Amino acid sequence: MAMPFPSSFVVTLGVLLVVGVIVQQGEAKAIRAFFVFGDSLVDSGNNNYLATTARADSPPYGIDYPTRRPTGRFSNGLNIPDLISQRLGGESVLPYLSPQLRGDKLLVGANFASAGIGILNDTGTQFLNIIRMYRQLDYFQEYQERVSSRIGVAKTKTLVNKALVLITVGGNDFVNNYYLVPYSARSRQYSLPDYVKFLIIEYRKLLQRVYDLGGRRVIVTGTGPLGCVPAELAMRGGTNGECSDELQRAAALYNPQLLHMLQGLNNKIGKNVFIAANTGQMHTNFITNPTAYGFTTSKVACCGQGPYNGLGLCTPLSNLCPNRKLYAFWDSFHPSEKANKLIVNQIMSGSTRFMNPMNLTTILALDASKS
Repeated sequence: MAMPFPSSFVVTLGVLLVVGVIVQQGEAKAIRAFFVFGDSLVDSGNNNYLATTARADSPPYGIDYPTRRPTGRFSNGLNIPDLISQRLGGESVLPYLSPQLRGDKLLVGANFASAGIGILNDTGTQFLNIIRMYRQLDYFQEYQERVSSRIGVAKTKTLVNKALVLITVGGNDFVNNYYLVPYSARSRQYSLPDYVKFLIIEYRKLLQRVYDLGGRRVIVTGTGPLGCVPAELAMRGGTNGECSDELQRAAALYNPQLLHMLQGLNNKIGKNVFIAANTGQMHTNFITNPTAYGFTTSKVACCGQGPYNGLGLCTPLSNLCPNRKLYAFWDSFHPSEKANKLIVNQIMSGSTRFMNPMNLTTILALDASKS
């Protein structure tokens, strides 16, 4: 991977749609925009425009992307937002900082995600200039002002209210904050259970702001099995490749509380605005039984060096596997394109064990019946 910062694995939040034209009974229905917030798991290139070390803009990133070139995605190919857009027949939304995001392209939506960020403002400080969550939401407000100048306030409100939103954040608050160094500031301040509660409280504030800014269909992903990614196997895992118990404990505490918080927000609002994506379970399935999903390994990263290819950055000098489809992890933290496809399959059609209270296919059908 391009740097030590897993992003909360989840396709929960946002997932989706890139503003495609939904056609029903031969007639074009409402255009639906797609907005993406979060970290490196869903960043499509915003960090390319920033002075930061959290970048994926050099080979071999993008080796399997349609252009065969790096784009700023922390993947060998397509990431989760791309794959959701593809499944829905739309084009990928552009990074908000891209100069190409102007004119009618604004109406498709935007990707505000930035690699390295977390729920907390002090997460990822080692990466310097990144777009923290509060700033991503500021940009979302700015985006609406830009669109309003083109199509008016009323139509902009409708566009945002009918959009799909994906939010993937949280993993870095553990890997690149609490557990970044021994006796980190946050680990001295909070026990792990109290830190998780603190994260949930702060995340709730961010999600409330998403709602206040007009988000009405918001997929929120949980964090993946943090202790099982190649970087943590190399640095903290057992002698026989066992996952890191402490990081697994963090994920096990965090994900159920995230689901409970989302349910509480929906109860307060009176409708199912926030959809929980259990990306942790989605990952666990192919991590514990990789051969069942066509992988030869879920421990060794395709690109990297050191034990499990889990140390350092993914660069032209790294070990590089010849067949990315056989690896669950592309780099030390991020899933391969094939693994991302498995996750998106669950987002689209998974049971309530994976998507609560409903999957994306159900959401799309439900919303289409109302339009």
